[in-house]
Amino acid sequence: MDKIRTLADLRREFAPITNVNEIHRQRLTTSDKVALFITKRVGTMGFFYACAVLVTVPLIFPTTLPVVQYISSGYLQLIFLPLIMVGQNLQGRHAELRAQHDYETNVKAEKEIESILLHLEKQDEMMLDILKRIETLEKKHL
Repeated sequence: MDKIRTLADLRREFAPITNVNEIHRQRLTTSDKVALFITKRVGTMGFFYACAVLVTVPLIFPTTLPVVQYISSGYLQLIFLPLIMVGQNLQGRHAELRAQHDYETNVKAEKEIESILLHLEKQDEMMLDILKRIETLEKKHL
């Protein structure tokens, strides 16, 4: 007969549950945190409005045109493009870590379900055996 897997068996087989978000935060360097901070802020409507104002200023104050054109066309693009890419790479690593954790959780859940089903099958067999014994005893007494 198959040995029924107990909760203790499952606990020995799998590592304790970990918080992947905390692991990800612990692995971040100061530069990584800055990149993520800026990446999160640049992708907001607030930043969009700031850029819209920056582009609109030369229309209202034509003397500011060269400065604003320099800032809006070249400087922001050169600074934010690589920084956003770094932030997206960090977010991608975090997503991979979460995906791996989800996979491990699913495998563990599958093993737990399998253990429960084995236990239920074993109980069914035992109950049928008990029922047969009762029927046999009842036939002897009749």
